[in-house]
Amino acid sequence: MTESFRRSGEYEYPQGHGPQSAYPEQQQHTSPVNPEWPPPPAYEPAQPAVAAGGGHDGHGGDGTAVPTAVPARPGPKRRTKGPLAVLAAVAIVAAAIGGGTAYGIQELTGKDTAVSSSSTSTNVVPSSAKGTVAGVVAAVNPSIVEINAASNAGESTGSGVIITSDDQIVTNNHVISGASSIKVTTSDGKSYTAQVVGTDSKKDLALLKLEGASGLKAATLGNSDGLQVGDQVVAIGSPEGLSDTVTSGIISALNRDVTVPTDENQQQGGSGRWPFAFGGRQFNGHTGSSTTTYKAIQTDASLNPGNSGGALIDMNGNVIGINSAMYSASSDSTSSSAGSVGLGFAIPINTVKSDLATLRSGSQS
Repeated sequence: MTESFRRSGEYEYPQGHGPQSAYPEQQQHTSPVNPEWPPPPAYEPAQPAVAAGGGHDGHGGDGTAVPTAVPARPGPKRRTKGPLAVLAAVAIVAAAIGGGTAYGIQELTGKDTAVSSSSTSTNVVPSSAKGTVAGVVAAVNPSIVEINAASNAGESTGSGVIITSDDQIVTNNHVISGASSIKVTTSDGKSYTAQVVGTDSKKDLALLKLEGASGLKAATLGNSDGLQVGDQVVAIGSPEGLSDTVTSGIISALNRDVTVPTDENQQQGGSGRWPFAFGGRQFNGHTGSSTTTYKAIQTDASLNPGNSGGALIDMNGNVIGINSAMYSASSDSTSSSAGSVGLGFAIPINTVKSDLATLRSGSQS
């Protein structure tokens, strides 16, 4: 719209171009209102005029009474002042066309409305650090834990994500499968004993409960359905037992079919190298005959043994995946030579959320 409006909310017309009163000689008799707002309609019927030759006493030249012009009394203002009226109009138009409502309101009100990312509507990272890896780490790292699982076969290290403020941790099933004892260490160095609540080997997920924990910082779980290839992500975990390790990258692909073993004897694959199959090929060992396949997020953020069960996070600080598998180019069985080559996979967080009720029920599948 080309009109501008005053701070008082009334439209302003350039002098000589706005609507003019049909009776300029009557304006001095009317109530003191702005002659330019609201303008009289163009189709307003003409008022009775004084008869030609009329005298000053209200009588015609022949002595008969004639109608005299009566100053028009201004009616009640039925129009809301400028900005509110314009805002209401824009809201109606925006509702009709869809999609542009938030933008239209933001432009009219001048408010910095938060725009939802493709994956979530929650902004965990403070606005001053939005879009930075450091901002994501500061907001989410307190919600990531290191997991040490001991079994007859030895000890293994993995990661987990705090999902409630009291005691619940989500991780991969293969991190704790077959463990006789589990110790969890939070980012502030506190250690807790953990018990397994439920497992789902078909989705490679497990839910743990910490003993005597309280006041934990729960992570915000995002929406993995809105992810796009090329979105920036951050991974946090404990590769090789190095807790609070941060890497970053992008989403390389979506809906990758990743096959992993469900047999607990295959879970660690030797020295922490987690075997999986992708595209008809076996990586990090052999998955065995008992396997399951799930749709995964592929990322080039570096993942190494010990990252399993940790978080893949969007730039708003929402957990959008649980890191679960990484490809190692080395054929050596020692974890020290099994470095990341930028080919990692994560379980979408929506898969995790849909499985939480089953895990909390104590299912051990």
